[in-house]
Amino acid sequence: MQIPILFRDQRFVVLDKPAGLAVHAGPRGGPSVEDVFPSLSRRRDGPWLAHRLDADTAGCLVVALRHAALIAAQAAFAEGRAEKTYWAIVRGTPATESGIVDAPLLRQTAPTGWRMLTDPKGQRAVTEWQLRGRGPGISWIEFRPRTGRTHQIRVHATLLGCPLLGDPVYGGGPGRLHLLARAIRLPLDPPLVAEAPVPAHMLVAMAACGFSQSGTKA
Repeated sequence: MQIPILFRDQRFVVLDKPAGLAVHAGPRGGPSVEDVFPSLSRRRDGPWLAHRLDADTAGCLVVALRHAALIAAQAAFAEGRAEKTYWAIVRGTPATESGIVDAPLLRQTAPTGWRMLTDPKGQRAVTEWQLRGRGPGISWIEFRPRTGRTHQIRVHATLLGCPLLGDPVYGGGPGRLHLLARAIRLPLDPPLVAEAPVPAHMLVAMAACGFSQSGTKA
C-alpha cells in the first residue's frame, strides 16, 4: 500500500490519507495508515501519529518521525495553535454566509453503536465556518475547527441544518462521506504547512458548487 506524501522533512511527514482507510488497525485489525510506517522511517522508534482523522475523512494527516517532533506537534494541537482547514459538501444551505458554532460534545453509547451529541456536560467544541459555494440541494462549506473533538465538524454541520453528504450517522444519507482535511499548518520552527487535493469521490459535488481544478472557484 502506498499513500501520497504532501510534506516531508526530518521531523514530519504529512500523508494524503484516502477516505475509508483507518489511521490504526484497532481491535478488529484490517488495513490502516500504520501499515506504511516502515516505509517512512528506518529508525527503531517511531513513526507516530500526531493526531487522528476519522476513517471516512480524506486529506492531511501528520505523522511525526522524531519523538521531540511528536511532543511539539501534540502541544500545538492541544493548545489550539494548529490551523486546520476542512472542506465539506453538505445537504442544503446554511441560513447565513459564515459564523461560529460553539456547542459542547458528549459521547453517547447505545446498543446500536455510539455517536456524539451536543450536551452542556460535554467537552467544549468550537468551529468557524464559511460558505464557499452552492449547487442543486447542496453547499460547499469551509470549516476551521478551533478544537479537535471526535465528529466535531459532522455534528456542528447538523446544527446548521446541513448534515455532511454521505454521513448516515448524522443525517447526511448513504454514500461516501464528503469531508476533506484540506490543509494543516503547525506554527513550529520551521512551520509545517501542507494542502491536500480534492479526492475523486468529492469532485462531482464540488464542481456543482463552483469548484474548479484550476483554482478554488469555477
